[in-house]
Parts: sequence; structure tokens; C-alpha cells
Amino acid sequence: MAAPMPSEHSCFFALALCVSFLKCLLINAYHSTDFEVHRNWLALTHSLPVSQWYYEATSEWTLDYPPLFAWFEYGLSHIARFFDKEMLVIQNLNYASPATVLFQRLSVIAADMVLVYAVKECCKCLREDKGKDLLGKPSFILTVLVLWNFGLLIVDHIHFQYNGFLFGVLLLSIARHFQNRHLEGAFLFSILLNLKHIYLYIAPAYGIFLLRCFCFTQNNADGSLQWRGFSLLRLVALGTIVLTTFAVSFGPFIALGQLPQVLSRLFPFKRGLCHAYWAPNFWALYNVADKAFSILGVKLKLLDMNKLPKASMTGGLVQEFQHSVLPSVSPLATLACTLLSVLPALLRIWHRPDGARGFLRCLVICALGSFMFGWHVHEKAILMVILPLSLLAVESREDARIFLILSITGHYSLFPLLFTTQELPIKIFLMLLFTIFSFTSLKTLFRKGGSLLNPLEATYLLGLIPLELICEFVYPLTVWQKTFPFLPLMFTSVYCALGVTYAFIRLYISLLTCSDTTKRIKTQ
Repeated sequence: MAAPMPSEHSCFFALALCVSFLKCLLINAYHSTDFEVHRNWLALTHSLPVSQWYYEATSEWTLDYPPLFAWFEYGLSHIARFFDKEMLVIQNLNYASPATVLFQRLSVIAADMVLVYAVKECCKCLREDKGKDLLGKPSFILTVLVLWNFGLLIVDHIHFQYNGFLFGVLLLSIARHFQNRHLEGAFLFSILLNLKHIYLYIAPAYGIFLLRCFCFTQNNADGSLQWRGFSLLRLVALGTIVLTTFAVSFGPFIALGQLPQVLSRLFPFKRGLCHAYWAPNFWALYNVADKAFSILGVKLKLLDMNKLPKASMTGGLVQEFQHSVLPSVSPLATLACTLLSVLPALLRIWHRPDGARGFLRCLVICALGSFMFGWHVHEKAILMVILPLSLLAVESREDARIFLILSITGHYSLFPLLFTTQELPIKIFLMLLFTIFSFTSLKTLFRKGGSLLNPLEATYLLGLIPLELICEFVYPLTVWQKTFPFLPLMFTSVYCALGVTYAFIRLYISLLTCSDTTKRIKTQ
């Protein structure tokens, strides 16, 4: 007699427990300057009155997250003092005692319990065949794709951040909208914005969806808007929740007359167009095109090398990038490009909403559009696209295809975050583990339609292998390593930007061609 399959609940908690154990094994791994950033925030919120939080500048890593995250650090600091009080001294810059490392690592693992709960709620929202084997169910695949996400593991539990906690709040908000608990979803998203303002990228999707599908209670027979269905009461309820959340968060600083100071920390537009390592987006392609035109112009004697900005020819990947041939890009220009890139998706859910799934697709496009065209985008922001897309990938063949391209490309673009030798086998192993599972599980889920990737897409993804060999092993042995140390990063950024751009185009094609009768998962 065959052994009985484990229940869904026991399997889910086994996956959560195993990944928590893996995170514990990474406690003593390399950590980036973000570790010191959060230690400093623990110290300043614990040691100083609220009125000084956004003025303190002993460390270069000043507080630049919204107030609710500052209160989150304040709460953690009261637990931290039982591990090592010295970590709470502002003047102890770069303090990283074993007890400090243990506490900060454990705080990330504990905060990830929000993500575990959110994934459990998301699994309840999926359409799946109850008769299928557990390991072939979309809910099982989604659990692994999110809880074992390669990007979250290396960014949070090696590099060091609290993204799992924040994405937990986001996914829980999304789940509430699937469950038609829209006020709860709006409340959770308001909290999220006051924890980390990067989620403003997806605020347009929330705003349009809630206005269209919550404040308007009726549609015409063809699904178009019926203006008589507008509910002022619902709009007031929604506005009250959002405004109250922001009032609680920013109220003390408004009362202190510090709102301009807080906003200047949250939106430092004096930073350059691109981060030190170019995120794989449109501006990476724009920058490399400018470099190529500069070199060509000098070769053809159309440009005077002495008059070109030094960074464009010799400085490599600098934060403040000066364009030589192509027009320089301002923050306002990136805002305009971002809005134009997401406008069709917003218009789509306004005119022809497709419920919570249409909202989720719009959210993913808003996140990716902001990643593609935003100002000073960090490479880690690609996770804001990959994680929500996981929910669509387990229900739609086309979304599974896009997910594979975007997740493999986006995750590989995170490799430069871990540049130490001892972390090299870890990141390669975890990346391979996640990629193999993603490909095999989604291929099995949609096995009736042939290969998920066409030959060109597969060839592009396989191209990441020689790219990694060249950047990690071959290039350091060449004479160019000392002269042009930035080239491996540029190659990685530009190559990955091609895949991310392709995925963005595919997402838009999927959005504009899908309908309410879009093919969902085929039961086997």
C-alpha cells in the first residue's frame, strides 16, 4: 500500500521551517554596509528623542526610511539591548560583535514570519484542482517560489535587509483584495508605504483599482463603467483609512515642523540617475549607448576627448553619470517616462477591470515600469516584480514563461551584490536550485503546451553561463582588470537589461491581448 501523501498544511510548514533553518546557516555569512545602516538606525532611535531622528548625522548612513520603519527599529532596539548594549551606541560606527550579528540576523528571520503568513493567505486565493497530487499543485509551487526565492535569500540573509517582512505586508494586502476585503488591503498598503516608500512605484495600481472596483459598485453589461454606481460612502471610508495611517506616521513630525526635513531624507534627488552598479533597466542601455557613441565620436574625430566628461570615458560605473553625446536625463524626465510606461496598464483596469487578477497584473507592470525608467533605481527593486508575478505564474502559461525569463535574469543581476570569494559557491548553488525548481515545476504544471520557452529565449538565458564564467573567472586574469575594473559589472547590467526589457514587452503584450476568458491553468 502506498504511503499517504502529506497534508497541505504539514507540507507548507515543513517548507517554512526548512527555509528558516537555511537562513540560520547563513548567519555568519558576509554582510554588506546595509548591516551597519540598520545597526545605526537601532542606535539612533533608541538613544535620541523623536525630534532628532531625521537630523542625526554622526554616521553617513542617516535615517532615510518613513516613520513607521523608524518605529519598527525602535521596537527592535528594546530587544537588542539584551544581546549587546554597545550596538545601541551611536558613536560605535561599524560595530559588529558576534551578539550584534546574531541579533540582527535573527530579527530578519523572525520578521519573515509575516511573509510566511502572507504566502499561506495567497495560496487560498489560487484556482487549482483538488484532485491533483500535492507536489504538482499551484499552491505548493507558489510556496516554494516565494519562501525559497533566491533573491530574498541573498538580499536579506546574506547582503542584509528586511525585504521579506515588507513583501509579506504587500502579499497579504494583495491576498485581501483577492478575498474582496478591500479596506483591509488598502490599510495594509498604507502601512507598507509608511514602512518603505519605494512601494510608491505600485501606488497607481492600487489607487485606480480601488477607485474603479471598490468605489464604483456597478458595471454596465459589457463591463464598462456605470457612473451611477459611484459610492461616496466607500470613497470616504477608503480615504479615512489612508489619511489616518499617514497622520499617525507623519503626524509627530508635522507637529514638530520637521516634514520638509523628513521628505528631504526620503527623496534625495541629488543622487545620480543610476546607482553605483547600474540596475538592468532602460537607463543601463541608454548609458552604454552614450559610452559607445562617445568612443565612436573620438575614433572618427568628431569629438574632442579632452572636452568629454571624464566619467564617460574612464570612470566606469559611477553614481553621478554625465552623458557625453545623448541628452542628460533629469528626475522629471524619468518621472514622465515612468508614467507613460504604466499609463496603458492603468487605463486597461479602469476601462476593463478583470477583478483582483487584473489588478495584480497592473501592479506587476507598474513595478516593472518604475524599475525600467525610474530615477536612481537599485538592482534589488526587481524583486518587487518577481514576487507578485509568482502568483500569476502558477495560473497562466504565458505568465509562467515571462516569470522564468524575468526571474532568472533579474536574480542573476543580483550576483554583484555578493562579491566575496566565500559566498561565490553559495550564490551559484542557491541560484541553480531555485532556477531548476522553477523551470521543472512550471513545465510540469503546463505540460500540455510544449516547451515554455522558445529557442531564442532559452539561448539568451543559457548565455548567462558564459557571462558568469567570463566576469568571475576569466576577466580578473586579463590586463584590463586594473585599467577597466568596471567592465564585468557593465556587461552584467547590459546583458540582463536586455532580458528585463524583453519581459516588460511580453507583459504588455499579455495585458493588451488577454481577456476575461484568458486561459488559466489546465488541470491534468
